[in-house]
Amino acid sequence: MAGAESPRTTPFSTHWGTYHAEVRDGRVTAVRDYARDPDPALIGHGIVEALDHPTRVGRPMIRKGFLEHGHRSDRTGRGREPFVAVPWDEALDIAASEIARIRDSHGSDAIFAGSYGWASAGRFHHAQSQLRRFFNLVGGHVQAIDTYSYAAISATMPHVTGPFRDILDGATSWPVIAEHSSLVVMLGGLARKNAQVTSGGVGQHTMREWLLKAHARGCQFVNISPIRSDAISGLEAEWIAPRPGSDTALLLALCHTLLAEGLEDRAFLDRCTVGMDRFEAYLRGDADGQVKDADWASGITGVEPETIRALARRMAKNRTMITIAWSIQRADHGEQPGWAAVTLAAMLGQIGLPGGGFGIGYGSENGIGNPVLPFKFPAVPQRLNPVREAIPVARISDALLHPGEPYEFNGTRRVYPDLRMVYWTGGNPFHHHQDLNRLVRAFHRPETVIVNEIWWTATARHADIVLPATTALEREDIAMTHWEPLIVAMRKAIEPVGESRSDHQIFAGLARRFGVEEAFTEGRTEEEWIEHLWNQSRQRAAEAGFELPSLAELREREMVELPPNPREPILYDSFRTDPEGAPLETPSGRIEIFSERVAGFGYDDCPGHPAWIEPREWLGSPKAERFPLHLVSNQPKTRLHSQLDPGGVSRASKIKGREPMTMHPEDGAARGLKDGDVVRVYNDRGACLAGLILSDKVRRGVVQLSTGAWYDPIEPFGMCKHGNPNVLTADRGTSRLGQGPSAHSTLVEVERWDGPLPPVTAFDPPPIIGRD
Repeated sequence: MAGAESPRTTPFSTHWGTYHAEVRDGRVTAVRDYARDPDPALIGHGIVEALDHPTRVGRPMIRKGFLEHGHRSDRTGRGREPFVAVPWDEALDIAASEIARIRDSHGSDAIFAGSYGWASAGRFHHAQSQLRRFFNLVGGHVQAIDTYSYAAISATMPHVTGPFRDILDGATSWPVIAEHSSLVVMLGGLARKNAQVTSGGVGQHTMREWLLKAHARGCQFVNISPIRSDAISGLEAEWIAPRPGSDTALLLALCHTLLAEGLEDRAFLDRCTVGMDRFEAYLRGDADGQVKDADWASGITGVEPETIRALARRMAKNRTMITIAWSIQRADHGEQPGWAAVTLAAMLGQIGLPGGGFGIGYGSENGIGNPVLPFKFPAVPQRLNPVREAIPVARISDALLHPGEPYEFNGTRRVYPDLRMVYWTGGNPFHHHQDLNRLVRAFHRPETVIVNEIWWTATARHADIVLPATTALEREDIAMTHWEPLIVAMRKAIEPVGESRSDHQIFAGLARRFGVEEAFTEGRTEEEWIEHLWNQSRQRAAEAGFELPSLAELREREMVELPPNPREPILYDSFRTDPEGAPLETPSGRIEIFSERVAGFGYDDCPGHPAWIEPREWLGSPKAERFPLHLVSNQPKTRLHSQLDPGGVSRASKIKGREPMTMHPEDGAARGLKDGDVVRVYNDRGACLAGLILSDKVRRGVVQLSTGAWYDPIEPFGMCKHGNPNVLTADRGTSRLGQGPSAHSTLVEVERWDGPLPPVTAFDPPPIIGRD
């Protein structure tokens, strides 16, 4: 008997790593990690089961009530009614008819076209670009501003140091930190699980390797987080665990200690900053009578005063890098801790020095800290959007529920548009948005909801029209991003599952019905688009002194690794050297510790300098008497957001089918709980089930429940039986400046679930019926 045929291998890239898929008999049977990745992510292997999982959307689907009654159907049927499979032409005809009806009756500013951009690492099959290109050709659309990841701090930093992108792309590199830093103070930690991902693709996961090199050289680390494991093992990091949401008070006390003990760098402050006098007056308590010293901060943070003072002295004595995780600004008044941390770094006077200063987002994405390439790869052109209206990304429920209501955002007064349609692709708002019961009500309001989706996510279940999309393994593409030197020829591994089509094919079909197919495709096939983008990449690379192979050669070689940028960046080194000749893009050209512009907005929830403003929900608030545990809903380690939750890697982490939640053993004992229990986590907004892990790796009074478990309510607006923490989180803006999400300002209580354990049905398709 002849031996079994060897599987065919196919390269592909994802936002969490690069792999080879093993394909046998038309199915992916395994994936292999990129051989040169020193610290591969866990996530990628989960794609094997997910590709042909029963929850794949196999055919175009229309909600039964919508198919029968159109936009006059009962919209509360979204999320509970069965679906009917229809042919592609009928689905596209109905979708195009609805887009045209709403555009012609209410205007293009009644259409919200949403995409969060994490759908594919491929350069051409980028869902957001395809969606925006189509809608911009047929009249435009309302789109979202900024990201859930860092909306508060990206709104703040342009007023303080200049464009936020400069901080991300110009971050002091890991090799510089490893060689020069003697103390790294990690606000929110540097979690290995978060550094698994980079938007656009990952070649080599580098953070752990560089941190261990820094440690071997003698660099010391301080992890300021309610979670001990936010610092990787092997660093021997000191753990300081303030109450969640109190980081700003701790930072202000560190600043006060520097001043009180004469440890600030006055020369740097005078040369490179403005507004220090106003901030000093605040620290002294000139206006409110409260000195912001370590004793004051101890009462807020729960950290001993001498611990705070000792840390300030260590930071002044050493070459200190302050790292700021994106997580700490996803909270009430999330603009403040980042601004305070930059101010602290300015007072230390090490901004622009090798291994000193600050960085925002280290560990939040693998790419931050990698030297960026000296050229930008091309993207699918989105064309000009005729609609000028846009809303902050985390305010989608507000916009749907309160059309016509005014709101303030970053110095502007705006009005929520009257949105009659939602078209979503490349994202799952029922993962990343807060207060999901409120989002369900919001999704009941539009006349029409259309979704391009791979799997039956909660977003697809709450749609009227669902168009099945392909995965990255079912089409050709190229992965290339300026944060990674690795370029990957993403090859088609398998045929599209069911009747799924790429987003480009879907929008080309819609464009045909509007008479703009030629403008949308520019007469190119998908293969010709990929070659066009690659040829543009070759030209840009050649102008920067890099030689790229032909597309055929790239595919033959599978991957190309560019030589590293010879210049290791140091954030704001040119500015430090010559503040007059290389000013920052702020009104003063300097670091604005006090911003006249922000102060001029008149926001009581975001004044003109870093300030302690008590969160609406935290362990120091009256609400803690009823809900005495602070929920940290951080990023998972077994998936990217909610992606691949049906896959084997994510499902293996569950406890009795529920998302795991970590609690301190003393908090568990006080409630009669034991390891492995299924517990009910609840507050006034909702409830969910979770599987319990007891561990002293979390601070007392804190529970940690990662995001991304697929929303699975026991009934409409009922308890999520799977463990999605966003049924608990508050849907309110960080402040009028940033209007970011404030998920990390959430209090809960926990009790054992003693009733019958309801089955998890998140991974079962919704009812699909035939036509009457």
